[in-house]
Amino acid sequence: MNNTSSILQNLNEQQKQAVVDYKGPSLVLAGAGSGKTRVLTHRIAYMLANGVRPERIMALTFTNKAADEMKERIACMVSHNIARRLWMGTFHSIFRRILKNEVQKLGYEPNFSIYDTDDSQSLIRSILKELLLNNDDHYKPKDVLSRISHAKNNLITSEAYKNNKALLETDSFRKMGNLWHIYEMYQLRLKQANAMDFDDLLLNTNILFRDFPDTLKHYQQLFDYILVDEYQDTNYAQYLIIKKLSQVHKNLCVVGDDSQSIYSFRGARIENILNFKNDYPDFKLFKLEQNYRSTKTIVHAANSLIQHSKERIPKVIFTENEVGDKIEVLKSLTEVEEAFVISKIIENLHVKQQISYNEIAILYRTNAQSRPLEDSLRRINIPYRIYGGTSFYQRKEIKDILAYIRLCINLYDNESLKRIINFPARGIGETTLQKIETFAQQNNLSLWECLLRANEMESITKTTVFKIKNFVSIISTLKEQSTNYPAFEFINRLMQSTGIKEELEKEKNIEGIDRMNNVQELINSIKEFEENFVELYDFKPGIADFLDYVALLTSVDENKNDKKLDKVTLMTAHSAKGLEFDVVFIAGAEKNKFPLTNFLSNGQNIEEERRLFYVALTRAKKKAFISFSEQTMRWGKLEYTSPSPFIFEIEPQYLNIPFEISNQKQYKDRTIFTNSEIKPALKVEKKIVPLSEVVQKNTISSEQFSHFKIGDVVLHERFGKGTIIRIEGNDQNVRALVDFGNLGQKQLLLKYAKLTLLN
Repeated sequence: MNNTSSILQNLNEQQKQAVVDYKGPSLVLAGAGSGKTRVLTHRIAYMLANGVRPERIMALTFTNKAADEMKERIACMVSHNIARRLWMGTFHSIFRRILKNEVQKLGYEPNFSIYDTDDSQSLIRSILKELLLNNDDHYKPKDVLSRISHAKNNLITSEAYKNNKALLETDSFRKMGNLWHIYEMYQLRLKQANAMDFDDLLLNTNILFRDFPDTLKHYQQLFDYILVDEYQDTNYAQYLIIKKLSQVHKNLCVVGDDSQSIYSFRGARIENILNFKNDYPDFKLFKLEQNYRSTKTIVHAANSLIQHSKERIPKVIFTENEVGDKIEVLKSLTEVEEAFVISKIIENLHVKQQISYNEIAILYRTNAQSRPLEDSLRRINIPYRIYGGTSFYQRKEIKDILAYIRLCINLYDNESLKRIINFPARGIGETTLQKIETFAQQNNLSLWECLLRANEMESITKTTVFKIKNFVSIISTLKEQSTNYPAFEFINRLMQSTGIKEELEKEKNIEGIDRMNNVQELINSIKEFEENFVELYDFKPGIADFLDYVALLTSVDENKNDKKLDKVTLMTAHSAKGLEFDVVFIAGAEKNKFPLTNFLSNGQNIEEERRLFYVALTRAKKKAFISFSEQTMRWGKLEYTSPSPFIFEIEPQYLNIPFEISNQKQYKDRTIFTNSEIKPALKVEKKIVPLSEVVQKNTISSEQFSHFKIGDVVLHERFGKGTIIRIEGNDQNVRALVDFGNLGQKQLLLKYAKLTLLN
């Protein structure tokens, strides 16, 4: 093991203090790009070097990527043998590990399944159908699951839910009066299937510690030190578990940044970090204020923005990096033009400044904003990827194979059984499955138990019973093999015995080849997982270990290697947290988009929208662009928009605005800001009249465009050179049909088109 002096090398003074002083409660306030991962890893390594046993340290993260990165760094400072003994991983993976040891106390078996969102929504659809609510638009599976998830994150069980008058009244107002019953049935079916959803991993851990004090005491004594990453993102359920576990020793270190708390819609509570001082009055505060990521300009601009927030712990981020370019503010007429302008700048950055595409990101507030950006990037052949798109593990062919694995491990997993009982096709169709489900409900059995008693179901033919017995035989054999063979050998046996490989090889079209490639990639991932597991734990994992790994993956984990592809990244600002790029564009920086109009109802929501803008801006290392359009299309109608109020909150010396921009006062009639004063940083002496007022006050006659005629060669700032082939309309609606060659024909409203006559 290296000595402590080597562990403390290359740390600044603030980081060093946070590493060395590791006893008692402490809050490490880590600004954007300040090296929080470095502090966490070095703190743990320093503790180990000072004799703390690794198995007595619990370190909780939000992604496997963060946990793996920390393990690797710690292993380099101490040793792999020591690092592997740490209780380090995501909240869900660590609490699942505890539940596997203790869950029989709650009436589950240790081999319980974990349902992802698709599985949960499928189960809810079945319940809605059973309750004859499947055609009621008020009960959309996604919305029902969201409501249940919110309850679980606040530790409201189905029993407590149905006895909560306020919740029932809210549901009744939303015309979802049966939601308590759906929640109750959902939990019952999960229990019958020996399954939990993600939220249950937190809820059941809290129930375990509440109902079994001796179990809580055991884990309180097991862990002498607890460290939590991204503490500002914790919800109430996570907060309470952490508080309970650290109640005895109080050696709790939480790391986070209140300025980057942006996940309240997932249940995250900024109060957890803001009130840390109240929970632990004798806490120590360490501020990491030096930014190693961004230029001085970007850091100072972000500081000037976030200082407008009232809910924050004071800190001033600084950097010793170069000054860098000013942040470019881009104005376009429409969203389509905005996308074109961004695309052309990216093309220029790549060609003339040799910036790789994978170091460029376009961030936006909502996924719907990607369409014009994608269209524009495709048009000029710029490669791009949508971050957080369809997960590899959510593709049908992958989910089918994972369902086989899950069923082999947990025969009570009804959702997995329903998914694969007739894949590949074996003559057990939907009608037969419905009969099996009815028999299961009537006799309070799992679907697997019904298959074992297929002879008793009079409504099923002998031929179908024979097919069911064959299926049962296949799964029973695989069930035995799942515990006797390592993961990679088992998956090969599964592919052969189920007929999946043969089925995929029949498909010779492009879609079939794509599916086959995806399955090959899954098998490769199992091989890679097995090799990494052996390196960590010195024995080959079973397929159940791989399933645990996959079940707890996050979208960040699945995209961790995507940056190797030389493509521009498109993503929401929420998805960008934790990432960094040389160049960042914040697109759609308008009042009704960023911040979202429906988020302007109260001060707290405004604060979070500002923090989200701050997160987006601080992803940039070298260059940042903020873009907005003056007009947008809503429900097929053109509307005028205002620049985002957040632009006005950034000190003007950090912005490059190559045009005159209206200040906040001129937009007060269009900007809704309740319970939060906006003190505009931009002050423009010359009054600029918004375009909407110009249109309203001035009548445009067709005579103003009389110099254009059919056959004229014109220049458009976006589409280039074209020829007018038709002119029609009058007054404000004079339109020209222009042929732009390879870009096709475009119909343009002349009052906005800004055409230049070339002939």
